[in-house]
Amino acid sequence: MQYNTHMAFRAKKCKIKVVIDLDYMAIIWLCALVFFVIVEAMTVQMLCIWFAASSLVSLVLALIGVPEWAQIVVFFLCTAVLLIFTRPIVKRFMNKPRERTNADRIIGMTAVVIQEINNDKAEGQVSVANQVWTARSTSGEIIPVDTKVEVRSIEGVKAIVEKQEQE
Repeated sequence: MQYNTHMAFRAKKCKIKVVIDLDYMAIIWLCALVFFVIVEAMTVQMLCIWFAASSLVSLVLALIGVPEWAQIVVFFLCTAVLLIFTRPIVKRFMNKPRERTNADRIIGMTAVVIQEINNDKAEGQVSVANQVWTARSTSGEIIPVDTKVEVRSIEGVKAIVEKQEQE
């Protein structure tokens, strides 16, 4: 049994009445399409976009009068084909290796203390990769000038360093 929903729109000035005859499956596919697009926009994981594309195909089939069972079969087949054949290609382009920024690059590098590091006084600077960074020690110990340290992490604009063991 097929139900038809009539939606009437009336232009205020022209007094033109336009009637759009929509099948209930077309409304379901349109709602599914909108839902999947919204979820994809919120997550940006490139998963729901394939369901949205399949919903669009099924919506077109509903509008031209294809039986409901065929619309559902096409939805699942189209989704499977898109997921299997196009998702790996898209993921390859999306998961390019991230270029490390200046802050990320100095982690693990050796630095030289150019101003005594004293966490209690909130003082200390290091020179690393031709840059001067505000520094704090991981252990809280005072590290004198000209000591070699290793950058362990970055917290905001501060390099968190640890004194290197003497060889």
